[in-house]
Amino acid sequence: MKFTVLGSGSTGNAVLISSDKTNVLVDAGLSAREIIRRLFEMGVTCEDLDAVLITHEHSDHAGGLRVLMQTVDCPVYISALTEDAYYDTRAGGQNGDSESSRRRSALQDRTVEIESGREFRIGDIDFRPFAVPHDAVDNFGFVAKQDGVKVATLMDFGHINDLVRESLRGCDAIVIESNHSRDMLRTCSVYTWDLKQRILSQYGHLSNDDLADWLQVDFDGCARHLVLAHLSQRANDPHLALLTAETALQMRAPLFRADTSVTVSSPKRPTDWISF
Repeated sequence: MKFTVLGSGSTGNAVLISSDKTNVLVDAGLSAREIIRRLFEMGVTCEDLDAVLITHEHSDHAGGLRVLMQTVDCPVYISALTEDAYYDTRAGGQNGDSESSRRRSALQDRTVEIESGREFRIGDIDFRPFAVPHDAVDNFGFVAKQDGVKVATLMDFGHINDLVRESLRGCDAIVIESNHSRDMLRTCSVYTWDLKQRILSQYGHLSNDDLADWLQVDFDGCARHLVLAHLSQRANDPHLALLTAETALQMRAPLFRADTSVTVSSPKRPTDWISF
């Protein structure tokens, strides 16, 4: 199994998880054109895609889905609550040509319902969705498993609760949010006070320091690869996020050292393949 983060940030998110036989796209927050271009850059065509998984309805995770479905021929795995929220939009159009009706048409007879804790298989990869705390109707992370290798991907969540903590145990690689620096967020002149409070809340986004606390105290050390995702382009810095995570790993107790490589994803380009 291998994976690449095709792009991640406030402008859009998409992760590709693959085996020799199966290709699964987690989220379609980039434009359809950009998703297709980056898939091709990584050696995967639209015809190779076996499924799209949607974590939640926010536009930076599902904004490119409708147009993408005009090109790819595969099912969309999505929870019932998230699907309803995805259709619930007032954007554009009249007389049955609204964005909501277009989305319904694009997904008609093409969705597979998922729910937290209920495993499912796509090709030769098993997936286990688990709920994460965020201000969406039904936000999920996923653990993908194939031939004993486990890869977790989770973004957009405000804190690490017991379910998240348990879901990440024993994973060989983890794609996880390191959204903001608390100090940079508090002094960001572009964000309103309300937005800052939303991001800092228990149902907002995980900070560099929150991730560092988990790495130092609760991380089991199994993951050989950690990919930092969904970095804010206004309230974070890739070098700071990387330094914070690597320092936390170095500060672990000597008996619990972790041989973990840290990579920072980019909103503009895919990461290299990480393979097992």
